[in-house]
Amino acid sequence: MNEFLQVFLLSLIPTFEGRYAIVYGIGRGYPLWETLLSATLGVLLLSLVLPAVLPYIDRLMLWLEGTTLKRIARLYLYYIERVRKKAHPYVEKWGFWGLLLFVAVPLPGTGVWTGSLAAYVFGIEKRQTVPALILGGLLSMAITLGPTLGLFG
Repeated sequence: MNEFLQVFLLSLIPTFEGRYAIVYGIGRGYPLWETLLSATLGVLLLSLVLPAVLPYIDRLMLWLEGTTLKRIARLYLYYIERVRKKAHPYVEKWGFWGLLLFVAVPLPGTGVWTGSLAAYVFGIEKRQTVPALILGGLLSMAITLGPTLGLFG
């Protein structure tokens, strides 16, 4: 599989996203600009698509509760509750800026996926959610890029 596509696909994985896709690409010796571009495209895609599809995923999970696949729905609801507890101090209090900060922190359980769910759960409008996700995702990539390139050591 080509290098650009590998980094791009990794940047779409929950909790991995663009921030760790960059580390992977650079660690594998892929060209820096190609790695940055493919990870950035992943962040942009997630930031635009997730806020649009979450209401449909919610409906699907509610429907699954009445089927033999109710374990998937319960897992989703458990994850939603974790997101609510983890993001509440940031998102509920500071809205756009809290969401941006929450997405930017490069720790497991934060990022574009969790930030989109938090924005959905707390009812932040899409016109605020999408820019916060994009900026937070790019900032998260920048935060992980420095140590990966050895700029702070």
